[in-house]
Amino acid sequence: MAVIESAWASHPGYRIDLTAFQGIARAWHGDLLLAESMAALRVIETNHVERLYFPEADVRLNLFEENDHHSVCPFKGEADYWSLTASDPPVENVFWAYRNPFNEVGGLRGHLGVYHEKVRVELETRWPDDSRAVTTNRFPVWGDQSDLQTLIDVQANGANRFVAPGYHERTRNVVEGGQLLAQAIVAASKAIPNQRVTSAYMTFSKAASFDHPIDITVDPLRRGRTFSTVAIRAEQKGVLVSPGLILMDSGAPDTIRDVTTMPDIPGPYDSESCDMRVTGRDLRIVDGAYSSDPDRVGPPVIYAWVRFRDNPAEPYLRSALVAQATTHWTIAAAMRPHPGFGEALAHVTQSTGVMSIAIAFHDDAPVNEWFLYANRAIWSGRGLAQGDGTIFSQDGRLIASYSVQTMIRNFTETPGAMGMDSTNVM
Repeated sequence: MAVIESAWASHPGYRIDLTAFQGIARAWHGDLLLAESMAALRVIETNHVERLYFPEADVRLNLFEENDHHSVCPFKGEADYWSLTASDPPVENVFWAYRNPFNEVGGLRGHLGVYHEKVRVELETRWPDDSRAVTTNRFPVWGDQSDLQTLIDVQANGANRFVAPGYHERTRNVVEGGQLLAQAIVAASKAIPNQRVTSAYMTFSKAASFDHPIDITVDPLRRGRTFSTVAIRAEQKGVLVSPGLILMDSGAPDTIRDVTTMPDIPGPYDSESCDMRVTGRDLRIVDGAYSSDPDRVGPPVIYAWVRFRDNPAEPYLRSALVAQATTHWTIAAAMRPHPGFGEALAHVTQSTGVMSIAIAFHDDAPVNEWFLYANRAIWSGRGLAQGDGTIFSQDGRLIASYSVQTMIRNFTETPGAMGMDSTNVM
């Protein structure tokens, strides 16, 4: 056997991360279960699509035959392959394994990777305190709650300067405005740790990508004992992508208290599950209104129930996670009354994107309990749409309220003619 030369020494910046999935992974061919495991690995590799690996003991190898196909990876070693023979017709090279992987990826030993392009791979997450809280995500996923939290939890990089890491996601290589807003909330909270963010306003001037880190500068315009005002600059490769303004408060007891009424709508378990490719987050849409079907019409309203697996200890991270999804709903709500429009056409025939958001935070609530986004598109026209939203805990506390302006316009040129594709147009 020829010796396979490792490329690790000549590529010191290359990364392959092996991350345990916190749930049950399954692989299917139609109704035939091929593998099931509570110990699957997400394998995240530089410039590669994410892959899922099952422990060999959790793969039903009696349904397969090992074949003569082999491949060589300079970062993992030599791979052997199995074809699914229990189907008609057979499916070649469904699973593979590195029986003697390089030391840098030694955790692959005893695991089989699966081609999700050839079979259906699903990830199931359960909440131990509630048997009804079961979510299923089609693999590959965008990531986990822990990945989202890592992106949002910006780290200090000098005085009043913070950095958010890049990410391996490439299926739609655009950073959402809600993520930039969440990062700004965390940066301001770390720059002035004795005050909390009460309101924030950001515009999204230029699309950012996951290819490079995002640098955030916090400029305290006025730092007071009770209130502080800070300006935010989010930049990528030295170019401004999002400016913002944040108000912070030291806190005070109630002088008066009144809360708008929570909408009387079906609860989370009477709503449709929605797979936005984030494990560790349960998302349910009332009446299935967040639909890609351009001919499914209804009023310009989206009600979305959300629950996370974990509740961060830091209040500013809870606020940031709540803020992150505020930019999801307005475009879909604005399109909903109009036949022939829908989320499936966004970035394909319709140039859409969130242009600005203003958010105010009211009460704190644990994010591992259900909370509701009630979002109404109040106006659309002139290539824009406006949405207002409120966020409630399940017991009716008002967590936050927000206003979003978006763009909805016809492409003057197709994405292909502009040298882009539908995955990188914002």
